[in-house]
Amino acid sequence: MKKKSFYSFFAVFLAAMLMLAGCFGGKEETAKPADGDSGKKTEESKGTKVLRLNNTEEPGALHPGLAQGTHDSWILEGTFEGLTKKTPEGKIVEGMAEKWEPSKDGLKWTFHLRDGIKWSNGDPVTAEDFEYAWKYALNPKTASDYAYQLYYLKGGSEYNNYKLTKSKDPKKLAKQDKELKALEDKVGVKATDDKTLVVTLSAPTAYFLDLTNFYTYYPINKKVQEANPKWYTEASSYVSNGAFKLTEWKHKESLKLEKNENYYDKDNIKLDEVDFAVIDNESTAYQMYQNGELDMVYPIPQDVLPTLKDNKEFHNSPDLATYYYNLNNNKKPFTNAKVRKALSMAIDRKAIVDSVAQGGQQPAYSVVPPGIPEDESTDYQKKGGDLFSEDVDQAKTLLAEGLKEEGMSKMPKFSILYNTNEGHKKIAEAVQQMWKKNLGVDVSLENVEFQVKIDREHAGDYEVSRAGWIGDYVDPMTFMDLWVSTGPQNDAKFNNKEYDKLIDTAKKSIDNEVRMKAMHDAEKILMEEMPVIPVYFYTKPYVLKENVTGFFTPINRYPQYIYADIEK
Repeated sequence: MKKKSFYSFFAVFLAAMLMLAGCFGGKEETAKPADGDSGKKTEESKGTKVLRLNNTEEPGALHPGLAQGTHDSWILEGTFEGLTKKTPEGKIVEGMAEKWEPSKDGLKWTFHLRDGIKWSNGDPVTAEDFEYAWKYALNPKTASDYAYQLYYLKGGSEYNNYKLTKSKDPKKLAKQDKELKALEDKVGVKATDDKTLVVTLSAPTAYFLDLTNFYTYYPINKKVQEANPKWYTEASSYVSNGAFKLTEWKHKESLKLEKNENYYDKDNIKLDEVDFAVIDNESTAYQMYQNGELDMVYPIPQDVLPTLKDNKEFHNSPDLATYYYNLNNNKKPFTNAKVRKALSMAIDRKAIVDSVAQGGQQPAYSVVPPGIPEDESTDYQKKGGDLFSEDVDQAKTLLAEGLKEEGMSKMPKFSILYNTNEGHKKIAEAVQQMWKKNLGVDVSLENVEFQVKIDREHAGDYEVSRAGWIGDYVDPMTFMDLWVSTGPQNDAKFNNKEYDKLIDTAKKSIDNEVRMKAMHDAEKILMEEMPVIPVYFYTKPYVLKENVTGFFTPINRYPQYIYADIEK
């Protein structure tokens, strides 16, 4: 029964990852013949296809093992490729691997790489590059925030959680290196030859194949990494294996990707170049779009959204993502669940989505968004339903009780930390006003760059912070394991043993009913304790020029431009 449950569940996930096809706008730059030119059809006169996009922040790390957010991943998804990739219809297909075989018990996967695949510098892409990349991310010396996504590998957690010594004693360091090497050798990924990668999991994982097209599972060029550990910080030293290569990076200004002639599927890549402008102001980006300087803009300024409903260039797609606020559970009075629940219950989510966000978002009364199948006929979020409600009177009572338990007579003034963005600012202002009106709480606002916000959250240097999470894969676990007590993304510093136990049960079980029940029970604990405050479930509203085709919008990714084309 367990084997049947595993394979039927796995099949559901492969079939149910929905993506929406769309068309984007663009510009074809055509070179004019010089004076006296006969006008022969040279490469230049045929036209160079350049797509112009906006990246909302300066990338934090364009390295598969170090990347943390969409400001990194949108570019990585164009410059790198994993063992698999996805079609516009959501089907998982061959990427760097041409085929694979899972064992009957789901514990061992054997991947066979394509012939002739190369890095952008001409080096062959080998199975060892995958093994090296995954172990690099897991190495505790790397300090990768996303290493936990590789814990599905046998020995992955043990290797990554090794406690590094602070001593500089050569003998102790030598002993540490020996112990690390022993743990590394036990990690369940091995290149048995240049084209064969054997992966051993700690437990059967229904969504493992989906993970192989997530950026933490991309390869890195072993020779390049060992020769220059900072290869990923400048275009001049950047080496990747995807459809495009990074050829220019003006930090905090722009990035240029050009077609990678070494990519195995280069004949189906229609764009010559993708130019990213680094723009953190939505209004500025939209103005550039209107002026013809950008071909697609996402996100769109919230005050513009109501004017676009009948515009042919406006599109809106589902998003596997939740907008929420972190509450620092280590700082009083946010240490008290009643205080946390009071703040959550005093927010009018419908007013925020209708009057502020205005992108068709759905108010969130749980943390897992719609769009994840629980079985062949049931959506996980819809089955779980609303796990709390808004109630200002009860919020007042809970706040008073919680403050009294913490030895306080009044809620101290605190701040909401958010990354520079007009939309985040407006939502924070709305929440600020609601808390003032409904609870008499004084709140200030603080905006910083996205990477600064991430760093401060990880360090616990905040009180309340704006956050958002896009599912890394299509399973409730991509949200639920965020708040395990030892989780690297647990910025709320939540610690609940029963919650941890339920998540552990869900990860280890191959019985779909058992794992789904465990996650539903864990989510109930999460919303009862309220370490984070869900606000709404995202959508993906964007504008695009009508003469660009071939874009598609995965439910848990930014719009994909790899196979885009520009029509005249």
